[in-house]
Amino acid sequence: MPTREIIQHVGTLLDLAGVLVIAVGVAVATVVFGLRWWRTHQVVEHYRSYRQGVGRAILLGLELLVAGDIIRTVAVSPTFTSVGVLALIVAVRTFLSVSLQVELDGRWPWQGKGPVGGARPES
Repeated sequence: MPTREIIQHVGTLLDLAGVLVIAVGVAVATVVFGLRWWRTHQVVEHYRSYRQGVGRAILLGLELLVAGDIIRTVAVSPTFTSVGVLALIVAVRTFLSVSLQVELDGRWPWQGKGPVGGARPES
């Protein structure tokens, strides 16, 4: 099997893994949310952890999808057009990742692990 074909398959496998991670992560988060709701019958209490579980699954899946795109584009056909398309795809997915990270953590990824929401610790 030629190297180009192997690299193409690796990229496709990473894409498949990304989709699988998202699907399984959403399913697991939904089942956990359902079980927690079943025990307590309180939706609001468990909604945030559900969103965090779904968000983490999407973040990890996006990372794998970006890796697959990079491998296929750079290793197989590095033309200016394909690299430009890759840059656009990576930019969109990076924006989505950062947006999800802010949504999950309540702060920018480059900020420290201080209190969420800008609250200051009490002295």
